[in-house]
Amino acid sequence: MIKFLQSELPSLKLTLPEMDKVNRLGWAAGLTVRSYGVDIGVRSNDPETLKGVLDHLPPYWRSINAPVVDRVYSILRRNGTGAGSRHWSTVYSNERRLLRSKDLNELFSVFESDIRLFVAEFAKDRVFVHAGVVGWKGQAIVIPGRSYTGKSTLVAELVRAGATYYSDEYAVLDARGRVHPYFKPIELREEGTFRQSKFDVGELGGLIGKKSLPVGLVLLTHYKSGASWRPRRLTAGKGVLEMLYNTVSARRAPERALSALRHVAARAQILKGVRGDSAEVTPAILKRFEQRAL
Repeated sequence: MIKFLQSELPSLKLTLPEMDKVNRLGWAAGLTVRSYGVDIGVRSNDPETLKGVLDHLPPYWRSINAPVVDRVYSILRRNGTGAGSRHWSTVYSNERRLLRSKDLNELFSVFESDIRLFVAEFAKDRVFVHAGVVGWKGQAIVIPGRSYTGKSTLVAELVRAGATYYSDEYAVLDARGRVHPYFKPIELREEGTFRQSKFDVGELGGLIGKKSLPVGLVLLTHYKSGASWRPRRLTAGKGVLEMLYNTVSARRAPERALSALRHVAARAQILKGVRGDSAEVTPAILKRFEQRAL
């Protein structure tokens, strides 16, 4: 059961003077959670809005009794349809305003994206790489890439082809370079727009991975209309550099990131090349993976 704090709301160990203005906005309830060793507080002037936050917290969070946290998110809910600023709701990350909008779903979406990125950067004992991940015959296929490279679409096609779903956003690596599940709905963009829709893995006929896997194949690829899939194989050193570019904590904790990526590159085949339609390239990817495993 989630405990909402009212008498002692979540706060930071150290705050900037700019935080004072946010602190005075009239918060009524809060909660504190931990995800991958990172402690996060969320507060709101509206307890009902706070309940809605639960669906947008990062994977594998748990409620904790620790009002002093690493970051505080504040959601100021305003009701009304008028044009004045008093009708616009706002979400803050510490003292920084992330978004002001009349659309609460839009606020939640921005909050969800920011909190996941924060956890990915400051996670304890894990290295987060921007990547899609599926499991195939006891090993993982990792597809590094930032937004708009088509990794979620490729993950969805691999799941439809029988691969096990691990993530469409982050590859979560341990110190040995094994990848762990990062379960969240698959988010696919509507063709020709930036709007995303969430899909349950079951809707694609897929299963969710539950245990860590060694990485067998790393695909450094992005979608290009009409492209043929003719990847080239990279050396382990070049592969590490390519993956490092997509690693969230690369600047903050480079040694830990490099160590995990070197373990990945030591055993995985690393391919780079543009691709066309995900449905067309998926059989070739799985065939290449199986040939590598022989």
